[in-house]
Amino acid sequence: MFEVLDQRLSLTGNQKRIVAAAVLGDMLEFFDYFLIGFVLAFVVGPWKLTFLQSAMILLSSGIGAILGAAFWGWMADKIGRRPVFNLTILNFSLATGALYFTPDHGWIFLMLFRTLVGFGVGGLYCVDLPLVQEFMPASKRGFIGGLVTSFIPIGVMIGSLFAGYLTPEIGWRGLFAIGVLPGLAVLLIRVWVPESPRWLLRQGRVAEAKKSLAWALEVEPDTLPDPTPLECSSTPTRFLDLFSYPRSLMVSWLGNLGAQTGVYGVILWAPTLFVLVLHVSAAEASKAMIALTIGGIVGRVAFSWLSEQIGRRLSGGILGFGAALFIALAGIYHSDMMFGVSAFWLLLIVAFFFADGGFAVVGPYAAEVWPSHLRTSGMGSAYGFGGIGKIIGPLGLALVVGSSNVVKPEATIGAIQPAFLYLASWFVLSGAVYLFLGIETKGRSIEEIDRTLKAAPAVAE
Repeated sequence: MFEVLDQRLSLTGNQKRIVAAAVLGDMLEFFDYFLIGFVLAFVVGPWKLTFLQSAMILLSSGIGAILGAAFWGWMADKIGRRPVFNLTILNFSLATGALYFTPDHGWIFLMLFRTLVGFGVGGLYCVDLPLVQEFMPASKRGFIGGLVTSFIPIGVMIGSLFAGYLTPEIGWRGLFAIGVLPGLAVLLIRVWVPESPRWLLRQGRVAEAKKSLAWALEVEPDTLPDPTPLECSSTPTRFLDLFSYPRSLMVSWLGNLGAQTGVYGVILWAPTLFVLVLHVSAAEASKAMIALTIGGIVGRVAFSWLSEQIGRRLSGGILGFGAALFIALAGIYHSDMMFGVSAFWLLLIVAFFFADGGFAVVGPYAAEVWPSHLRTSGMGSAYGFGGIGKIIGPLGLALVVGSSNVVKPEATIGAIQPAFLYLASWFVLSGAVYLFLGIETKGRSIEEIDRTLKAAPAVAE
């Protein structure tokens, strides 16, 4: 039945609408997720936060994402993609709204509810991408999967604009109040997308699976051929089965860990570091983030295209080693000027092309390397394990500087070089894992990947 899908050379109107909805949804959810980086720049001074307190606020969402990605990913394989998607939206929207009530100097309150935000966003990301991939033909799965992630940086850009231009009017609490709206918008734009036909078929719900796929292909259900026994196979979803696929586990877990540690360490600290290094206000630092966001957007589009041209493994190697190089250079030359502007800022823009842009490979690839019955469980576990990076990335800089120091320029600037070399080393890990351990999925149908993994899970090529 799915050969009909994989033989398609172009997308139907409904498939394009699924992609557009996913693009908008991921963009808006990560607007909520990254708000904290901008808010911290506004409160770190007035609240006299130490590096440890600031890092705990930043890393709290990482703790939530670890738990949420693993839990919601497993639930999506158990009860379906669609209901879990809706539940995760309600999760992070309500938690973001609660942050409006953060009391002055209430960094513990902020930390606790950021944990709940991370729990929801981590889960949504691990459900949304596999859902889109399961509606796409094999020849376009890599590009479309990357494209869905390509507009996530626009969510960060929206946060930059709001923090830079609206905060003087509505205050930082107002940012959290606005953050409720994207979640509700995501729910509205995705409510009409049906359940994954592949998930339905594995549950033995053949008629519903045909109806779902027919809707995507804009044909009548009775025109589709009957599914094969392989397509109908309903292997039980057991979380421990992930360890039966050691290569898939190493590639997706370690690749995510390296990339998330590096990028979250930079992106969550960047607005605060711009205040200290560039000697600008918090509002101006938020505006400086816009250029980094643009670098990430361009990078994600480029890596979406590259993954279909040269494959996932080589693309992953390029993202890892490219990001490591320019993050290291930004740390080494943080106090220099280039072309009359800060070298720190310019080098981070280029670094984001690789570091943030590379997530057009990191996310979709983490789902592709698992068999169908473990797809969201595997991606959720990988994203959750990678979420450790959301902790050790921001915390790493705090520990290098001295966690008990109040956040101030003289404490930070001298420690930027070793801190950024630390973050760059994690991207080296990602690049090496993808390049030398990666399982190439370019051009392969989901069913072909399933057959390969089940035949030889430890040595799949």
